[in-house]
Amino acid sequence: MTYVIHTRAELAEATRAAGPRAVVMTMGALHDGHRQLMREARRRGGLVIVTIFVNPLQFGPHEDFDKYPRTLEADVEACRAEGVDVVFAPARDEVYPGGAPSITMNAGPLGEILEGASRPGHFAGMLTVVQKLLMLTRADVAFFGEKDFQQLALIRRLAHDLELGVEIVGVPTVREPDGLALSSRNRFLSPGERQSALALSRALREGATHAEATAVLSAAGKILADEPGVQVDYLELTGADLGPAPQEGPARLLIAARVGTTRLIDNVPLTLGKAA
Repeated sequence: MTYVIHTRAELAEATRAAGPRAVVMTMGALHDGHRQLMREARRRGGLVIVTIFVNPLQFGPHEDFDKYPRTLEADVEACRAEGVDVVFAPARDEVYPGGAPSITMNAGPLGEILEGASRPGHFAGMLTVVQKLLMLTRADVAFFGEKDFQQLALIRRLAHDLELGVEIVGVPTVREPDGLALSSRNRFLSPGERQSALALSRALREGATHAEATAVLSAAGKILADEPGVQVDYLELTGADLGPAPQEGPARLLIAARVGTTRLIDNVPLTLGKAA
């Protein structure tokens, strides 16, 4: 049975039983990527909690907070289908009693590059709500998707640097059969824009077939340049931890681009210094 709750008091009551707890944090509008996180949490065992909260702190003044899809009824059904024990869907005042917090998390240098450079304040808001939800759920393990790779890296750093005692598990990106990374924002794409958006995953796949940094970026960049419907924000090759790309070893190729009015991100792992 899945319990749907909305308050801190209800959450404390629903999670009172002893035992390991796994949490999957979402902003709702759930898709198969979220459901894969739930499956991984369910496989781990223990109490599985899904949080559904559209966090205002991580949206900039010109971003899509008001139009972000809110589909709680369908989301709850998805959670039930995946055997989730508790759905915590709080109102804003329940998460931020008294209004926006006066103290928030500092994302540090890692939060100032890539998405942080394009969306100032985004990661401070994201880390603040993650910290609050980890404390409220008292989770032992939390599952996050690799599609938001910088977010995952920052949450891992948060858990490590503040010694939270929570295991952070990254789950590979789930894609449509044609390669498009699943995202709640995909629903805003028109049919034509969706076709243009496929250039992101094509560019990543092509880039990952190369073993030298210049060739990786050149191959991926050409595919993006050939698609007029895609406006690239960044195309970056980094180390596996988002530091400088190594000459040899694990690396990450990351893209952010706008297709129509919708901003999409994607990334793939690759290995430099040897034939792919």
